[in-house]
Amino acid sequence: GGSSKDRPAWYMIRDAEEKGILRPGSGQAIVEPTSGNTGIGLAMIAASRGYRLILTMPAQMSEERKRVLRAFGAELVLTDPERRMLAAREEALRLKEELGAFMPDQFKNPANVRAHYETTGPELYEALEGRIDAFVYGSGTGGTITGVGRYLKERLPHVKVFAVEPARSNVLSGGKMGQHGFQGMGPGFIPENLDLSLLDGVIQVWEEDAFPLARRLAREEGLFLGMSSGGIVWAALQVAKALGPGKRVACVSPDGGWKYLSTPLYAET
Repeated sequence: GGSSKDRPAWYMIRDAEEKGILRPGSGQAIVEPTSGNTGIGLAMIAASRGYRLILTMPAQMSEERKRVLRAFGAELVLTDPERRMLAAREEALRLKEELGAFMPDQFKNPANVRAHYETTGPELYEALEGRIDAFVYGSGTGGTITGVGRYLKERLPHVKVFAVEPARSNVLSGGKMGQHGFQGMGPGFIPENLDLSLLDGVIQVWEEDAFPLARRLAREEGLFLGMSSGGIVWAALQVAKALGPGKRVACVSPDGGWKYLSTPLYAET
């Protein structure tokens, strides 16, 4: 699927299978709200394991996302773009009851957090040989920042964890849900999977800063990244400047840029 959401998608489906909720090859219906990446991970798994997948998604998500999901056989229900993931989640809950479907519910399913606690966190720790002073990640479902943040803090109590959110929808900072250009970051509410006690700070980022940086990363570093990645790297640079020389700031890029070619991020490049 090409994103960090492939791991929790598999963990959530595997967990449901182990509990006997889902049976491979049964054609059972799975319903999930998604901004795209978790949906793609679920679509791959549903196609290979014989499930029917219905995804509810804010209508403004990129065409590339929608086409990839349909290519895997997923059924899409597009929801009110102004209410973002809140509307998508409400519609998913309605469909779940109507169809008697299984809903992984990435915003509250502990398997989402466990996926990153058991894989992403250890990999990051090992890759940097335990030399990490801060971890920076975008606020979405809460799975990555909670799983990785918890793993790192258990081993390195001095590590600072910073969440990144859209400045135009700064819910974590005490503001209100608003319209913003980041697909996959800033759902407009605080999910159950986000452990606020792990956070040492929240950094608000503007599209006007993040998008040009993402384009620079492609042209100057050979890193073709997505929207939220630009915001995360921008925030990580601010943390690095604040911590000063000799400190190591880690972040994870959720996905690549190929799903954003039709969006303002890369439309004019």
